[in-house]
Amino acid sequence: MRLSTSMIYQRNLDAISESYSKWENTGQQLATGKRVNVPSDDPIAASQAVKLSQSQALNSQYSAARTSATNSLSSETTVLEQVTDVIQSAQTLLVQAGDGTLSDKDRQSLATQLQSYKDQLLNLANSQDGNGNYLFSGYKTNSAPFVEAEDGSISYSGGGQAMTQQVDASRSLTVGDTGSAVFMSLTAGYTPEPDGGDSESNIFNTLDIALKALNTPLEDADSTVTDDYTAAIGKASRCLSNSLDTVLSVQSSVGSKLNELDSLGTSRSTLISDNISALVDLDWYQEISDYSQQQVALQAAYSTFTAMQSMSLFSQ
Repeated sequence: MRLSTSMIYQRNLDAISESYSKWENTGQQLATGKRVNVPSDDPIAASQAVKLSQSQALNSQYSAARTSATNSLSSETTVLEQVTDVIQSAQTLLVQAGDGTLSDKDRQSLATQLQSYKDQLLNLANSQDGNGNYLFSGYKTNSAPFVEAEDGSISYSGGGQAMTQQVDASRSLTVGDTGSAVFMSLTAGYTPEPDGGDSESNIFNTLDIALKALNTPLEDADSTVTDDYTAAIGKASRCLSNSLDTVLSVQSSVGSKLNELDSLGTSRSTLISDNISALVDLDWYQEISDYSQQQVALQAAYSTFTAMQSMSLFSQ
């Protein structure tokens, strides 16, 4: 097969053009830090990166929902911490109420203090967030969950279902607890009454049991009255301890949700970013090596073409 001079020239020009194109493309990748700058660089990787970018955009949209959920749960946990403090203060008071040397006046003073704890709990149970929504009303966020009757009894009138929020494409999270679940429920393993009966689950009723006992005069009372007093204070103490366990259980659940929200936003965003980076970002060591090799190949192609131009049948 014969090769014409024009064909030899063309092949050398093609070699120079190809070497220059590779070298220039690698230089662009080094300048941008991206292995894939246009779809033609790697069609499959480019397509996958587009899909991941869409997922990243969707994840960013859920970021606002996670922020809202975090604010709601943070407000709840703050209130629950205060509720815990009030219950523990009431427990301390009931221990004092068991002192047999107290006078009726002393017990009346304790009753006044316990009533203030009950009022504090009611106020906390009807807490609102920064937007004016009641924390423990479930989906009935515009109305107070607890209502006090004229006789002092307190009932729940909030929603029966807790608030939920979509915080990720595949995750819906409960972002609040109903007042009935916090203040009128018992956790598994609660302490029953000595006679095997159920413990009082309504924390407000528990306080009313103690208040009634504290307001009963015991001076010059017979043994039946004093025994009833002791039994009432004992029952109130046990029921209050069970209610505290419920609040602590809810508080632990809220803390777990806050941790999940923090992890969910950070981990998913990081995972998507890492996957996109693996598809389109440079392997710097490899690219720098390729760039140097391509530069050498381009210089060699130039040298070959220059040497070929000087060749002649008539050269001595």
